Amino acid sequence: MKVSYFPGCTLRTKAKDLDFYARKCAEILGIEMCELKNWQCCGGVFISAKNDVASKLPSVRALAAARDEAQPLVTVCSACHNVIKQTNHAMSTNEEFASKVNLYMAQDKNPTEPYHGETEVYHYLEMLRDMVGFDKIKEAVVKPLTGKKVAAYYGCMLLRPGKVMNFDDVENPRIMEDFITALGAEPVVYAQRNECCGGYVALEDAASAKKKSNAVSESASKHGAEIMVTACPLCKYNLVKNGSEIPVVYFTELLAEALGVKEDTNAE
Repeated sequence: MKVSYFPGCTLRTKAKDLDFYARKCAEILGIEMCELKNWQCCGGVFISAKNDVASKLPSVRALAAARDEAQPLVTVCSACHNVIKQTNHAMSTNEEFASKVNLYMAQDKNPTEPYHGETEVYHYLEMLRDMVGFDKIKEAVVKPLTGKKVAAYYGCMLLRPGKVMNFDDVENPRIMEDFITALGAEPVVYAQRNECCGGYVALEDAASAKKKSNAVSESASKHGAEIMVTACPLCKYNLVKNGSEIPVVYFTELLAEALGVKEDTNAE
């Protein structure tokens, strides 16, 4: 099975493990992740202003490229996923906005056909759930994470806005807990798992960011978690920087460990 893959900027710098393990595990699970050519930064945040067109062009170009390959578009970084998914929704539901974007793209050196939201966008976790299936992942596990108590940290961007992202139940998500269970570990459900870590206000108000991130890690720790997993590079950075009580890793690292490829990849 082939999918178009948008890695994003951070996975080329501070979050290389998130990308590296995602690719290796996809191979094991029979997924070929075809990195898009000439992709650009998604913008890092979705700007809701209707007259903001320029910041949406990289996402639309990526979506159009995946459409032209007749493949779904997969992301791993939750911030990239949020921006691209919201942009896709805007292109399919707001005719005026889509018209403006397509007029800009018509001026590209090699313009594509006008884009109107045809591409299916998946987060890597959704790909595991909907394309592979957690039962098949369980069968592929060679080193079950038996005895590990793992807290999933969703943060803000995977789940919200709920009607657009359509990722999981905003208040009571299960996809990451089901993922953890498939790997043989014990998921820890805690109050702060889908609350903001404060990452986006860290520069403006470091004290507030520290308070929010500590509330997350303390909540997970008090509920017995030994490790926390996330899909967001900014969340991981903020949690670690502010002194998380427990280790914070990317979900793809946990997957690589269970599939028995982590040691092999570390050796390369």
